[in-house]
Amino acid sequence: MTLDQLRIFLAVAERGHMTRAAQALGLTQSAVSAAIAALEAQHGVRLFDRVGRGIELTEEGRSFIPAARAVLSQAESARLMLDDLASQTRGHLRIFASQSVASYWLPARLVALRERHPGIEVTLSVGNTHQAAQAVTEGAADLGFVEGDLPPSDLRRQVVARDELVLIMAQDNPLATRPAPGASDYPALRWILRETGSGTRSVFEAHLATLGLTVAQLEVVLELPSNEAVLAAVAASRSVAVVSARAVGAGRGQGLAVHRLAGDARPERPFVVLSHPERHRTRAVSAMLTLIDEMRETRA
Repeated sequence: MTLDQLRIFLAVAERGHMTRAAQALGLTQSAVSAAIAALEAQHGVRLFDRVGRGIELTEEGRSFIPAARAVLSQAESARLMLDDLASQTRGHLRIFASQSVASYWLPARLVALRERHPGIEVTLSVGNTHQAAQAVTEGAADLGFVEGDLPPSDLRRQVVARDELVLIMAQDNPLATRPAPGASDYPALRWILRETGSGTRSVFEAHLATLGLTVAQLEVVLELPSNEAVLAAVAASRSVAVVSARAVGAGRGQGLAVHRLAGDARPERPFVVLSHPERHRTRAVSAMLTLIDEMRETRA
């Protein structure tokens, strides 16, 4: 089998459609169909069932997906290693960052990297903390930037900055001019939260635990997948939310009042860079980590 056959197989498997896979790969539908047919014939296995004009993965096809992804990940690592043998620091740096990091901390560092090393091509994907860690584990990203705590894993972790969570509400909320709500007030408030799996949500849940509370005891009216959506929803309602202090700073002018959270301890969270200990560290990766260290010394 060839790497092109594996790429085509995964494109069809992920989209469940020959034509859409062909469009994504820049190939003709007949070329995609021929590649799948050849792969099946070479190994005497049916990877897809043809149902009318559509296709569906067979059980064998579903079982083959992880192996195909692993082979392509190794091939990408080999390509990056060869690129890295050049004297100039160049190559392709794949980054997956959680939303708070990607929106408020990472952009300045990416600009600085580009100015210092114009030969490095950067691809940035954005999701939540769990998705970033998964991308690095699977080899889909060279570096992951996340906030908050993570479950135990074999990934290498380095703290590169810290962030504080704050309580926000609309300035015309009657609570805005009163003292900050205490722990006993939390169950009576209407909350807008980030989604499960986000760093903001995990740190807030840990904060609640220090107060003897859980999310189940709160009146949660919305769960939203981005800081920007949370800020806008709070500004337009009588609800409260917990967000990054960096997000509030970037969103000045949205008519928000900011309070510290209840309790004696300030709920801080680290910004962490994740890398895989068993994968080759390219010059592009090393250049990014070096630049982060330098910027942390002056303005992290």
